[in-house]
Amino acid sequence: MINQEWMSYLQQVGAQFEGEAISQVGESALSLLQILQGEVITDLSRFGVIKISGADAEKFLQGQFTNDVRQVKVTQSQLSAWCSPKGRIIVNFRLFKRDDNAYYLWLPRVNVETTLKGLRGYVLRSKVVLEEVSESWLRMGVAGVNSTALLSAGLGHQTVPTTVDICMSLESVTVLQIPGLTPRYVVLGNDLVIMQRLWEAMSQQAQPVGSATWGLLDILAGVPQILPATTDKFVPQMVNYQTLGGVSFTKGCYPGQEVVARLQYLAELKRRMYVVRFDTTTLAVPGMEVYVANEEVSVGTLVNVETHPDGGIIALAVLSISFMENQATFRLATGEPLVIEQRC
Repeated sequence: MINQEWMSYLQQVGAQFEGEAISQVGESALSLLQILQGEVITDLSRFGVIKISGADAEKFLQGQFTNDVRQVKVTQSQLSAWCSPKGRIIVNFRLFKRDDNAYYLWLPRVNVETTLKGLRGYVLRSKVVLEEVSESWLRMGVAGVNSTALLSAGLGHQTVPTTVDICMSLESVTVLQIPGLTPRYVVLGNDLVIMQRLWEAMSQQAQPVGSATWGLLDILAGVPQILPATTDKFVPQMVNYQTLGGVSFTKGCYPGQEVVARLQYLAELKRRMYVVRFDTTTLAVPGMEVYVANEEVSVGTLVNVETHPDGGIIALAVLSISFMENQATFRLATGEPLVIEQRC
């Protein structure tokens, strides 16, 4: 959910919404080069926040998630995931803490209800409270070559993180540095006035953009967002979670742990994630299957999809490694050929 006062403020400064996501800010359209060589700022209300508190919170989460929850500190966040017993990711997220010693999950809002319902089913007698707090925390993102300096100045010249996964918390603001081709930050705040001032300060140099640009930056960084269309489809290694630091192989048991560990040590990974690009006259969506050209053999799945600012569509796709090694050509179910942009 989006805070209505925050939404009204963003509309006053030129934001146009589709549902709870900014579709556009003003009239400007940026090329990919402009996005990567400059700075951009956007609202991130399409992401949600879950709070997990209670005396048993750490022990409970340690038994559920793919990463080692004990490594999460007020100054250290981490990527993690919650898997089914089959070892496939149900939801993925970033886990962080604040000074109240509660844990927080940062994840797509469409996954909040599923996550709360699923995790509550495992609480039993544990002293754990799970609640959505999305409306209490306003969310924005800033990225770009000078975004560190912009964010520091906007926060009164506070020292902000300069390393991925490092975070900081002030009384009413939390800053998470996340992966990107240029420095990239998630900023959460529970004070409307402070967040307005921060937006105003940073937007003097950073270009306000729609939410889709943040999705584009996730794709370019090779960071997947597991959505309802792709839930329970991929083991963590298929979406490169082991290289992103989202899996611990020494932490102990969690749902699906045996499957994930067996794939890491005893089996051969058959599919992995790539950045792909294609032209399409139809709507490509997460979960759409990918085929070998001129064949009806499904060899992959689209994970995340965004419009490329320079034309066409860019996506993360999990594809067959063997077909990649044999230099096969791929297509969507609708016939459009895929071009492999990079290995994540």
